[in-house]
Amino acid sequence: MDLFEYQARDLFEKHGVPVLAGAVATTPEEAEAAARGMGGKVVVKAQVKVGGRGKAGGVKLAEDAQDAREKSAAILGMDIKGHIVGKVMIAQAAPIAEEYYLAILLDRSNRTFLVMASVAGGMDIEQVAHETPEKLVKVPVNSNDGLSKSAAVKIINDAKFPADIADQVADALVLLWGVFVSEDATLVEVNPLVKTSDGRIIALDGKVTLDDNAGFRHPDHEALVDASATNALEAAAKEKDLNYVKLDGEVGIIGNGAGLVMSTLDVVAYAGEQFGGVKPANFLDIGGGASAQVMADGLSIILGDKDVKSVFVNVFGGITSCDAVANGIIQALEILGDKAKKPIVVRLDGNNVLEGRRILDEAAHPLIQQLDTMDGAAARAAELAAK
Repeated sequence: MDLFEYQARDLFEKHGVPVLAGAVATTPEEAEAAARGMGGKVVVKAQVKVGGRGKAGGVKLAEDAQDAREKSAAILGMDIKGHIVGKVMIAQAAPIAEEYYLAILLDRSNRTFLVMASVAGGMDIEQVAHETPEKLVKVPVNSNDGLSKSAAVKIINDAKFPADIADQVADALVLLWGVFVSEDATLVEVNPLVKTSDGRIIALDGKVTLDDNAGFRHPDHEALVDASATNALEAAAKEKDLNYVKLDGEVGIIGNGAGLVMSTLDVVAYAGEQFGGVKPANFLDIGGGASAQVMADGLSIILGDKDVKSVFVNVFGGITSCDAVANGIIQALEILGDKAKKPIVVRLDGNNVLEGRRILDEAAHPLIQQLDTMDGAAARAAELAAK
């Protein structure tokens, strides 16, 4: 989960990283009140999860509270690379003397953590890496060792930070490591980290990405979710603990196991080429236990998608046998009742498949069609969706 800048700032403050006063506003009136509370000059910053805000006119300096109101009115509602600005951050202005860069991230390719530091802050780090690679220091960090103050000092010295602020920057880096570990982040970035005219080090702009897989350890992270950008079906699926992702297609997909579901998406997309470009409408993995309630929950989510024209249930019986899956499908349709109106193509294979198919045949439910092969079932689901 990517955070807005104001959320990253609040996390930094929580862990002691030096930041300036900041507040979030959704109206010009709220922006004016926040700016008046801070006093003096403030910066009005569009809150969107995309770069290039400044170049797009989404970051403006305001001289006072009234000016902050006017600048906020101009920024709110702005379209920045397809992102509509619904919030602005009112940040205390600071006299900037120098701009630097610090980041800690999960380096997936090398299976480690990585610290990056540069004296060339305030610009795209990719540009720094390309044009002046000598100004970007990259140091892997062992998760068992962590980042000590002495290790941080060495990194800062290797990056050739000015001696008069090197110790402050090292302290800030250790604090950022605390954010990274404590909040289960995959990225903590400060660009720029600034030196003010009075010699202070301040995290002026932050970017944080949190690991959703660690959400069970952080119930407070739920408040950080951007509800306005969350698909309603995905939110409903999450409440039912379903692994669901909305896609742009017409065939609803239910499978057991991420690998099987991914393969099903490919097969449906391929089959759909014969029927005007029909595509899968979602990813939905019901896991190893396809109980009646789980199946009903899955079907209710998919059937609630107005784009879905047919449903393809593709299950390989393993720990849960095919007869249990078949009973689950029948019971799910009983639970849903009149809510279930779209054709459902079922392909069962694996453990106790003959019994599972017999159960579905005997049920003779008007919505259910059985096919023996994955390719055949995918083609039938695509054909029904096209009709």
